[in-house]
Amino acid sequence: MKELIVNADDFGLSSGANRAIIKAWQEGVLTSASLMVAGKGFEEAVCLAKENPGLQVGLHLTLVQGRSARERSGFPPLVDSQGHFPHDPVYAGIRYFFIKSLRKQLTAEIEAQITRFLETGLPLSHIDGHLNIHMHPTVFDILCRLMPKYGISSFRLSRERLGVDLELAPRRRLGKFADAFIFDRLAKRCRPMLDRLGIAYATEVKGLLNSGQMTEEYFMKALDVLQDGVTEIYFHPGFHPDQELSHWMPDYRHEEEFAALTGKRLMEKIRSTGIVLRNYRGEVKEC
Repeated sequence: MKELIVNADDFGLSSGANRAIIKAWQEGVLTSASLMVAGKGFEEAVCLAKENPGLQVGLHLTLVQGRSARERSGFPPLVDSQGHFPHDPVYAGIRYFFIKSLRKQLTAEIEAQITRFLETGLPLSHIDGHLNIHMHPTVFDILCRLMPKYGISSFRLSRERLGVDLELAPRRRLGKFADAFIFDRLAKRCRPMLDRLGIAYATEVKGLLNSGQMTEEYFMKALDVLQDGVTEIYFHPGFHPDQELSHWMPDYRHEEEFAALTGKRLMEKIRSTGIVLRNYRGEVKEC
């Protein structure tokens, strides 16, 4: 059986992201979303999620290219004077790995984001990360202590088959090779601990190598190469004009990704091929 989780990242980033995500849930194949608890659209996203209780919501842990959920404290600082994390994910990753004095602040920040989510009253179904920062070794080790504490039972284990993706979208070859290599190694490190903790994850995650370019054409072709088991495909739908989307992701094709999630041809293909749309809880969605 081929089962498919279709997730939208950056829920809560902005109104443009929020409106597209809810519309993709109501009118398309979206089954879940990941919430940024310190985003400018956080309160709106929570209200929309409560109005649409069938939409499963998880935490989109943000430790790069975003804002802190805590007040600035500690030295060296985790964030800048405006409460922003580093913009460069490589720089952030190096800091988090080598500066051991940041680990206490990271733990407090990650726990603050989890508790802010839980304070909304929404069920927390899964955890992933902005730019997949949740797979960073330091961050992951912290999460392994916190996930059992807060009852988090599903995790995005980000890794993707490079050869398959290059057949679907033969672009950015060197960058994709690097990303696939890094996340394959990270996944091999993470998987044994997730298994020991009894935390579920998908067989494969698509969206890593073609992030921001998940068009309907790509999505249609991706359905032909799904493996048996559970696959997660994640998107970044959004409506423009939107200052936050333009600032953080100027090259992402947000509106085309929304169109991919609501395309009639795509929904017909899912129905005709017998692919089961579901969320992390296992609830099935008809399209």
